[in-house]
Amino acid sequence: MSKEIPAKTGIFCYNKYMVMVRMLSWWYVSGWGIFIKKLGERFSNLADFFSMSSLLRTLFQPYRQISADTAANGSSLETKFHAFTDRLVSRCVGFVTRLFLLIIGVIVMILTGVVGLAMVVAWPLIPFLPVAGIVATCMGVLI
Repeated sequence: MSKEIPAKTGIFCYNKYMVMVRMLSWWYVSGWGIFIKKLGERFSNLADFFSMSSLLRTLFQPYRQISADTAANGSSLETKFHAFTDRLVSRCVGFVTRLFLLIIGVIVMILTGVVGLAMVVAWPLIPFLPVAGIVATCMGVLI
């Protein structure tokens, strides 16, 4: 007596297809939304990392809050001039440092935006990449 192998129908086949349907529905609905939300969080974290609002607010402040003591009323003109130049140099160093950080931050945010936009556009195509790879391999395409 030979045992027959049950046909792949019924509940097992249904579950296999439902896994694919659920995966694709998550990928094209929930997953896409989650990815876009994470991209927004990444922008927020980058702005926080570079402290852009703080850098803009303190753009002309002295570097590391280093400033010469204000000259007293009875001080000589040379002391007042020395204090003025110290404060001016400190503000210039602070301006250049903060401006450099702002420029780097903007460049990083632009690059993140371009890569993020490319990923959002490529998101719906990613599930088809294995099929495209198999077809390309069968056609003899070498990468």
